Amino acid sequence: METVRVRVPAKVNVQLAVGGVRPDGFHDLANVFLAVGLYDEVTATPADTLRVTCAGPDAAAVPLDRTNLAARAALALAGRYGIEPDVHLHIDKDIPVAGGMAGGSADAAGALVACDALWGTDAPRDELLAICAELGSDVPFSLVGGAALGTGRGERLRPLDVGGTFHWVFAVADGGLSTPAVYGEFDRLTAGLRVPGPAASRDLLDALAKGDATALAATVSNDLQPAALSLFPPLTGTLATGRDAGALAALVSGSGPTTAFLAADADAAAEIARALMASGTCRTARATTAPAPGATVV
Repeated sequence: METVRVRVPAKVNVQLAVGGVRPDGFHDLANVFLAVGLYDEVTATPADTLRVTCAGPDAAAVPLDRTNLAARAALALAGRYGIEPDVHLHIDKDIPVAGGMAGGSADAAGALVACDALWGTDAPRDELLAICAELGSDVPFSLVGGAALGTGRGERLRPLDVGGTFHWVFAVADGGLSTPAVYGEFDRLTAGLRVPGPAASRDLLDALAKGDATALAATVSNDLQPAALSLFPPLTGTLATGRDAGALAALVSGSGPTTAFLAADADAAAEIARALMASGTCRTARATTAPAPGATVV
């Protein structure tokens, strides 16, 4: 192949239960991922050396050297197969950068699938998932999409049934948050407290399986939300605006600062997005649906 293009989705965590810090610095999680219809596209083309370019909103905030997760994915796959990572990776970015929606992880999964197809390595799915887990906790889910329960630090996935389409609005904040900083704030806020072991909510899993938005709204949760609000207080106003506009549920997406609003239907989602945009509490608001497929060659 001369060019391979892969589309890969963003995610929202409909449940993010966080345990105490482990000796390795990570936290045990019960992380219920849901892939949503906001996408980055990663295009792989043969080149004389490894090169990364990026276009789209917030592209200036994306590193273009070998620290980029997409570049690291190409290096990891090439290293396993003893080939030179001579590829131009171009990222068309539509997932918010540093927004808690796994945009960098999506790019890594997209690059891995694109390079596997471009180079004809035909890596087994389990091997691709193992590489994903080495790259980051959210990368395996970016590969598989749909809905899944992530345990360990989030990298061990169990697919989940979803019985219908859920309507979401995502409000993109004017700024970003560092995931390590949010976890650090979580540790500060819970210092001296008993942090229970994380467990998935049975009611939430049932709501997903039934496709019941009202039941899902009653069960969504994010243990990182207090830490994100502590570091980024204006998000409180964004969450209130979405609730006042009729959102069934409002929460910080992952480590933030993107905020997520569950809507009853497409019309309600459009109204919530309009209210958020008019409020001045966010940079932009996007309505979409879930679940979405994982990394896919297009």
